[in-house]
Amino acid sequence: MTLQDPLPAAVPDALPDPVPLTGCPYKADPYPLYDRMREAGPVHRVLFPSGVQAWLVTGYDAAHSALNDDRLGKNHDRGNDRWRARASIMPEPQHSQLQVHLLHQDPPRHTGMRRLVTDAFTPRRIESLRPRFQERADALVDALPESGPADLVAGFAAHFPFLVLAEVIGLPEEWAARFDRDWGKVVQPVGPTDPGRPLYEARLHGLQSYIADVVTHKREHADDDLLSVLVAARDRRELTQEELDSMIFQLLVAGQEPVTNQITTALIALFRHPDRLARLRDEPALLPRAVEELLRYDSAFELTTWRFFDQDSDLHGTGIPAGDSVIVSLCAANRDPRRFSAPDTLDFDRSPNPHLAFGHGIHFCPGAALARAELQVALGTLLARLPGLRLAVRDEDIEWIPAVLGRGTDRLPVGYDRRL
Repeated sequence: MTLQDPLPAAVPDALPDPVPLTGCPYKADPYPLYDRMREAGPVHRVLFPSGVQAWLVTGYDAAHSALNDDRLGKNHDRGNDRWRARASIMPEPQHSQLQVHLLHQDPPRHTGMRRLVTDAFTPRRIESLRPRFQERADALVDALPESGPADLVAGFAAHFPFLVLAEVIGLPEEWAARFDRDWGKVVQPVGPTDPGRPLYEARLHGLQSYIADVVTHKREHADDDLLSVLVAARDRRELTQEELDSMIFQLLVAGQEPVTNQITTALIALFRHPDRLARLRDEPALLPRAVEELLRYDSAFELTTWRFFDQDSDLHGTGIPAGDSVIVSLCAANRDPRRFSAPDTLDFDRSPNPHLAFGHGIHFCPGAALARAELQVALGTLLARLPGLRLAVRDEDIEWIPAVLGRGTDRLPVGYDRRL
């Protein structure tokens, strides 16, 4: 049987309708559920903890097709009242002020806005900055205890991506030091009646004030950097104020948190496969290919953001009402046995490896080259400088973040023999 041949027919246990994507067991290991969903069909109605119902696309071919389907738009204006009643994470007016970034735009507006950011993230430019990334990584490791235990989120993964991002977009060090990582949690749903809503709104206002101050600073101290480019575009009226604030919001949150989480998912995968960890430590030239496989094996960007049809439509044999949300499971696609042989095996020799961890089509992550470089530097540095690196808690005691779209952990206690 080739990878393109259909798999033998299977009769999985009946799935509920909608399928709940909730609970600690699901967040700890969603892949058994994704296996069942792929076997039963490419599109399923699902239920999120917030009460939002959506349509989830699971198989590789179906996911690839959906990511390139120009009938599916990203603008929130397409959402129907059922979606809007529960899915608006942010209250107004913040939703309108911070949610009109690239992830929520369609052509032609998306095309013009994306053009403003691409030069900052070209592979050539990212490669030229790699020595600075290495300096940042080494400085963080220098600050770790001389021997374990240590929390690699608090001591490394929570800081490294933001320090690198600041370097790339032109956020001065004093401003980077003022950023509160807790502000990034505003993308995690907290309903209006949730006891945590006041804290959520405080984070939201704090982040919004920070963005306003950054804009004022860059307007007064323009330089040859991405933040200055965006502020100048606003001043030329190529962007609205809401689009400017939203794009900076996206850079600060989406440009940091997923990489922080991907460092943790990659390390956990390596801890669960000590032979692969040892090989990667001994063969650092393997890092680029290993990072691609780690991205495929357990992506921190588990699900895409919302997409919508503007009229009742068929999606792989399933009728989708206009304005219902459609979400693609990147993790489920990346473990599809129809596309990847032995998909549940962590194989550093896998080639080719056409994973969808960064999406596909016009919304392919513009920061993919940066994320790849960050992961290579982070993993290479930690493995080289912390001999005996190992998990310091039981695997079952890892606490996975409850985020709807992402995978990762806020704490990663590790041991190591010494710090080199």
